[in-house]
Amino acid sequence: MSETGTAAERSGTRRGTAREKLLAAAARRFYADGVAATGIDTITAEAGVAKMSLYNNFSSKADLVRAYLDARHEEWLDLYRRRLEQARDGREGALAVFDAYADHASRAYAHGFRGCGLLNAAAELPAGDEGRAVVRRHKEEVESLLAGHLEELLPGRPGEARVVAEHLAFLLEGAMARAGLEGAGTRLEHARAMAADLLDRL
Repeated sequence: MSETGTAAERSGTRRGTAREKLLAAAARRFYADGVAATGIDTITAEAGVAKMSLYNNFSSKADLVRAYLDARHEEWLDLYRRRLEQARDGREGALAVFDAYADHASRAYAHGFRGCGLLNAAAELPAGDEGRAVVRRHKEEVESLLAGHLEELLPGRPGEARVVAEHLAFLLEGAMARAGLEGAGTRLEHARAMAADLLDRL
């Protein structure tokens, strides 16, 4: 391998490390303090990198916010996939969605659980902001996953499956909002129990 190639690899590794540090710091600060209240200086100081590192990895704060939202979506999907591995049927698949949200709520947050980080961020962003579109896509995907599991549970009844999926999505969002206000995942446990009861009566 040439010296040029080696230098490029090292540079790429440094950028990757800086990017990871910045995203991790942004995730902590955006969730704890909010997007608007968190400045670039706060993020770079917490990440332990120079301000120029931020602009070498992100074109702007808005770009960093979108990367944070994308990363949080992927983080949730990973929790969901892990739960889904244990699901044996459509009922358990739908409940895996609730479990993934509960898993997120049970994580150790520096300043406590504050609800859905995606919705919290979206509430601060102006209408038409790409970040809000990221959050909307996440919520639509969650409802679509629920609908897929319900179609498995209700074969030949796709219309009913979509209606129940919307119902469960509303139940989940309401539980997340209350859980965030109360700083604990208890409401999510209650919502899961309600969802299980509903599914058992289909």
